[in-house]
Amino acid sequence: MHKHERMFYHHHAQKLDDPDRRKWLPESDVIDRLALRPEMIVADIGAGTGYFTLPIARVVSRVLAVDMQPEMLEILRARVGDLPIETVLGEATKTTLKDASADLALLANVWHELDDHDAALAELARVLRPNGRVAIVDWRPDASAENGPPLDHRIAREKVEERLRTNAWRVESAAMVGAYHYLMLATRP
Repeated sequence: MHKHERMFYHHHAQKLDDPDRRKWLPESDVIDRLALRPEMIVADIGAGTGYFTLPIARVVSRVLAVDMQPEMLEILRARVGDLPIETVLGEATKTTLKDASADLALLANVWHELDDHDAALAELARVLRPNGRVAIVDWRPDASAENGPPLDHRIAREKVEERLRTNAWRVESAAMVGAYHYLMLATRP
């Protein structure tokens, strides 16, 4: 596990479940834009404690919940119940998922933590099926620093879009979600 100051560590996991988070980043603001279908397999990269994993698993056939911190996966496993969730130890640049194993990859509050965006996009292209999509949800640098990472860790939506296009991804849409985030949707090259 590559550790650095931008990473969100498991010993702060309780912040992921803070009831206020549901006010400033309602799950439905993101999930409603993902065009989920019952037959889909979704890879939630950086799944953490399951903030998006759990509600997505109520809609799709399976969620591959990938996280690089075993402690986060342990918390998530305790919440899975009978939902179709498989926890996977891995990271954005090396998910350990099989080739063409997902229809959608979600990276929520992960992009700003990555050291190598190109490697992550190459890995996502590998694990997504043809016409698979990536959804990147991350912190807006023009929003308040009241919550989330420091402003200088955040990456503007325009920079994410540029990186996607440079790597031959087709950007479908960009939208503001919640109080502090944007959501980019792109189709794999």
